[in-house]
Amino acid sequence: MTSVTTTVAAAGIATLAVAAVLVFPAPATYAQTQAQTQTQAEKTGAMTETQISQETAADEAHSFSEYQAVVEALQPYIESAKTGDGTQTRTAFYDHAHIVGSINGAFDNSDLDAFAAGVSSIGPSPDVKHHIAWIDISGPAAAAKVEFINWAGFRFTDFFVLYRHDGQWKISGKVYDSHANN
Repeated sequence: MTSVTTTVAAAGIATLAVAAVLVFPAPATYAQTQAQTQTQAEKTGAMTETQISQETAADEAHSFSEYQAVVEALQPYIESAKTGDGTQTRTAFYDHAHIVGSINGAFDNSDLDAFAAGVSSIGPSPDVKHHIAWIDISGPAAAAKVEFINWAGFRFTDFFVLYRHDGQWKISGKVYDSHANN
């Protein structure tokens, strides 16, 4: 009786396995999927993933150049961290710019002139390092996050809002944190 039960059970499992293969075929390999996509694209005249339209290529080139332009707009500010030159800092900002943040646990709410004077009073930090964490652009508006370490002994996180006017990006405002005693 045991061998009959085992045989019936094995036959049942084999039947289920065949049914599973018919209902749930093995997933296609990457190469098979790519070949199917290429064949479908050829039949419909659609582009494959390696082909992009001229409009898309132009958009990508423009997006890349705008990103680079924002990086360049941040450079006077980044360089002023090394030099301690508040005048250089000022060139990165629009005249109306406002700066809000905290340093040593104290709230700072400065106009551009006061902030530039503060950068000059700190002096040079030749060993400062920076990292542009991200840049987000939407038309003529952008935001950026820049991290600094060892600027006058502090670690800073700066959030910038930038605007492109007459083809030139400048910082419109900044919010920051000094990470110490806050």
